Amino acid sequence: MTSPNLIQPVRGMNDVLPTQIAAWQFLEATARELLHAYAYAEMRVPLVEQTDLFKRAIGEYTDVVEKEMYSFEDKGGERLTLRPEATAGMVRALISNGMLRGARHKIWCVGPMFRHEKPQQGRFRQFHQIDIEAIGFVGPDIDAELIALTTKFWHRLGLTNLTLHINSLGTAEARREYRAALTDYFRTHYAELDADSQRRLEGNPLRILDSKNSSLQSLISGAPLLPDYLDAESAAHFVELQRMLEALGIAYQINPRLVRGLDYYSRTVFEWTTDALGAQDAVCSGGRYDGLITQLGGESTPAIGFAMGVERVVALIEQTASAPPLGCADIYLAVQGQAAVRVALSLAEQLRAALPGKRVELNLGGGNFKAQFRRADRSGARLALVLGEDELNRGVVQLKPLRETVEQLGTEAATVIETSLATAPQTVAHWFKQRQGDHGRG
Repeated sequence: MTSPNLIQPVRGMNDVLPTQIAAWQFLEATARELLHAYAYAEMRVPLVEQTDLFKRAIGEYTDVVEKEMYSFEDKGGERLTLRPEATAGMVRALISNGMLRGARHKIWCVGPMFRHEKPQQGRFRQFHQIDIEAIGFVGPDIDAELIALTTKFWHRLGLTNLTLHINSLGTAEARREYRAALTDYFRTHYAELDADSQRRLEGNPLRILDSKNSSLQSLISGAPLLPDYLDAESAAHFVELQRMLEALGIAYQINPRLVRGLDYYSRTVFEWTTDALGAQDAVCSGGRYDGLITQLGGESTPAIGFAMGVERVVALIEQTASAPPLGCADIYLAVQGQAAVRVALSLAEQLRAALPGKRVELNLGGGNFKAQFRRADRSGARLALVLGEDELNRGVVQLKPLRETVEQLGTEAATVIETSLATAPQTVAHWFKQRQGDHGRG
């Protein structure tokens, strides 16, 4: 029975426990390595921004601004908001730090975002995103490279059940013409719209196309299509993007209903979806936002970016079991006696220095050798080092392989090896070098 005094976590804001962290670390490490290869530089922006930043960037008539933002007034009377997405903050940082002025930037960040949504599988009130932005590039070559980057990312994570959807929203002028046609269409069917869609009709009718109301899908399917209203330059941009994706061997589907949920997008938009996560099928979404920087007070600058939902990608990694095991020790030091513990503390430091990247765990808190070997087995270590009073008096340490059998590594390797304390780090390093790559580790 739960104690009434126990403080529960905030609804929709979840802990990531040590037993769950392997997939997170695998994803983040893969992202860092890949983004470095594509010449993206990491930046970090505040979790809290002026509320007006998101109203101007995202749009007044979006669900994010109208319903989902965590906004408050601080003690100084400022209206502030926990960031619901990262693009607006990253663009604000470039402007406020004077980093534009004709410059080009390839940047990224990772961290928590906040939206007051109904918690469900794949949707949380605190969630994490990896956000990638390319500023100052006209495209469509940068559009293609960003999509190629995501394709490579799925490959390195071992994920295959993803589908790429693309569309073009055209310029602001083309969208105004389309918006007028869309407004006329939905006005003739006003009585069939739900309350949310009726409200959006005057503010931003494109948002109606995002509706998840099943009773509206037939009506939405009959609405005018955005590609029919594209300006010539945007249409040419979109055709060239398709040619580039085909040259890269990247499969895609053109989705004329893909409009994205934020108002700052223009021209290319794309989304990676999966059927493995239930209703929350989008795992990576983005597109061009050539007008946003001007909208936020900067110089006119083309830009494109995307955000990847970390929790959703982690769920896919866990389904496929593609993350390598993490959190296991490589070496476990079993020790007995205070004098042996003092020596073992120093020996453990020497081992960590001699074997960078290996995990060395020292038994702490006492216990007989039988209990310590149970801990060593649970740690997942491949090798135990044994140091008791007898070994200490003789100036030696015993090496005991824990995972290998006689058949795998030979009689000598599967039995206790004794070496001097002075040469133990070198002996252990040699032992691992001989077995590099065994069991997917090394």
